[in-house]
Amino acid sequence: MSAPRPAGRLTHAPATGTGRVDPTPAGPGRTGPAHVGSDPAGFTTRTPRIVAARRLLRRRDRDTTRRFLAEGPQAVREALATPGVTRELFGSAAGLDRHADLVAAATRADVTVSTVTDDALAALTETVTPQGVVAVCDHLDVTLDAALRRRPTLVAVLAEVRDPGNAGTILRTADAAGAAAVVFAGAAVDPYNGKCVRASAGSLFHVDVVRHPDPDDVVDALRAAGLRVLAATGYGDTDLDDLADDGTLRDPTAWLFGSEAHGLADPLAARADARVRVPLHGRAESLNLAAAAAVCLYTSARAQRSRESSC
Repeated sequence: MSAPRPAGRLTHAPATGTGRVDPTPAGPGRTGPAHVGSDPAGFTTRTPRIVAARRLLRRRDRDTTRRFLAEGPQAVREALATPGVTRELFGSAAGLDRHADLVAAATRADVTVSTVTDDALAALTETVTPQGVVAVCDHLDVTLDAALRRRPTLVAVLAEVRDPGNAGTILRTADAAGAAAVVFAGAAVDPYNGKCVRASAGSLFHVDVVRHPDPDDVVDALRAAGLRVLAATGYGDTDLDDLADDGTLRDPTAWLFGSEAHGLADPLAARADARVRVPLHGRAESLNLAAAAAVCLYTSARAQRSRESSC
């Protein structure tokens, strides 16, 4: 167990490596850390803590340390609002000035805030124009059993979904629709992939995230927990509108979504209680994965809210 950190510690790493901790503001009206030492900009790309944090851009190191990077003010804000998740907040001097509310939140949460050079910030991010702040966070995922013990009524399962942008968008949509859990099943993308984290827009911190290696096990566990398992597929023999009209979607439901290129594997789709297609009323050939998932999840959410209001 690591030693407790002093509240709101603000740190700098001058080029000489002999810097000091200074919690005072850097100037009138500033809430950010003071510039100290021979490198007033803060930690550099050579600073050991930056080197260690940069390794988290690789999945292998994320899995080994069970930590990841949350980039940008929205992700950092939601991370800081989740107790015990954030380990350190890095930011450029301008970024910490611009997001003083995050510095204040980190101080309240006893999270170390460290000023970094622009080059160091760029090394920790994957976007063309970094937004000034990056947080080191602990992994959040829970076991499938733990998620199901909370008796969720709406669950999204990403079976072999490998595109991080789509996965993060579906995670965000599931959160917005009121789903309690999102399961990354089989060879699905790492939910802590930087693009996935950014696409989730903070929703990664709001729902139960589950990683499970066997999609078949996931289906069995969901059904045993009392959820109806529906497979979303463009070739389904059941129409989504029909399920909404006949009341089926009012019951606890788990949706299976497959990969962008190939959809759900036939054996997995066959194990669902129904193979469901989203109706296409216009001339479009199909919907992309994220759009189809949004339609399915929101249709379920509306049906479930209708049931609750009628009880």
